Amino acid sequence: MSTTTAPTATSVRAGDRDRERTANQLGQALSQGYLAMDEYETRLQATFAAHTAAELRQLVADLPLAQLRRSDPQRRASRRRAARLGVRIHLGAYLAMAVIVLTVWLAVGLTAGAWYFWPIWPILGAGIGVVCHAIPIRFAAPGLCHARPAIDGSRHFRGVR
Repeated sequence: MSTTTAPTATSVRAGDRDRERTANQLGQALSQGYLAMDEYETRLQATFAAHTAAELRQLVADLPLAQLRRSDPQRRASRRRAARLGVRIHLGAYLAMAVIVLTVWLAVGLTAGAWYFWPIWPILGAGIGVVCHAIPIRFAAPGLCHARPAIDGSRHFRGVR
């Protein structure tokens, strides 16, 4: 009867996906000025030679990973695309609502002879919502989309970052 022990956190083998993730983090650190080119090349070679997850963690231990993720241009572009898609969906729902209320108004007008143009109110109300959703997305500065107050280590307010 053989017994196997669970691998410890330091002996967990690293896979290709782990190595690619670490290489991407190193590339972001290089592009944002946290690493010099020679240090990047050395760490990149060590990344693809690493056998355990602990070795990979050690290669990026001195880097501000949270800051790298926040400043990632691909992440920002993805968020902008998602915001624009949200506006398109909102616009599509608005147009569908406008067609429905106009159809109801026309049916009531033809059958009952009541021609008061009441659809103006839901069309205007929902239109204001679409415009208020679209304007910040369309005209937002790329770096100001998600500004929030910064608090330093002493928990003092330093302004908006």
